[in-house]
Amino acid sequence: MDFGFCEDSNEFVEKDPTGRYARSDEILGGGAVKTVFGAFDEVDGVEAAWKQENVEHVSPQQLERLISEARLLKSLKAEYIIKFYDFWIDDEKKNLNLITEIFVSGSLSQYCKKHKPSIIHGYLKYDNIFVNGNNGEVKIGDLGLAIAMQQPADLSDLVTPA
Repeated sequence: MDFGFCEDSNEFVEKDPTGRYARSDEILGGGAVKTVFGAFDEVDGVEAAWKQENVEHVSPQQLERLISEARLLKSLKAEYIIKFYDFWIDDEKKNLNLITEIFVSGSLSQYCKKHKPSIIHGYLKYDNIFVNGNNGEVKIGDLGLAIAMQQPADLSDLVTPA
């Protein structure tokens, strides 16, 4: 993917508070309250995903739950779960920002629409399974707090071998 900027360029829409991640204006996906943009990790020199979730109408309790979820996701280290790099709240724009590993082919839903492969039955939504079509890598993303908090610390039980 080409996000319209490179490591040595100043062509970006926004940077995180540390200056490590630069966000492009290319929208990769989203929904009613969240948008996912292309981003670039200027330290490691790799592409990333930058998710912005509007928290303007979220109660203080809901906001604390979202922050707790972000902390939990950042602490997870599992081979088949998308890497979660960082998060912060932009008080001025009323956004929760999340930086994650990017999968160039998008979600399984997007991949299936484009390539029309056979589909297997499962409990996960296609929109939460991401594909890197270049090397066939597949990972689970967008884990909810409710799922993570009800599971033991070892989340390997969530993934069943194909």
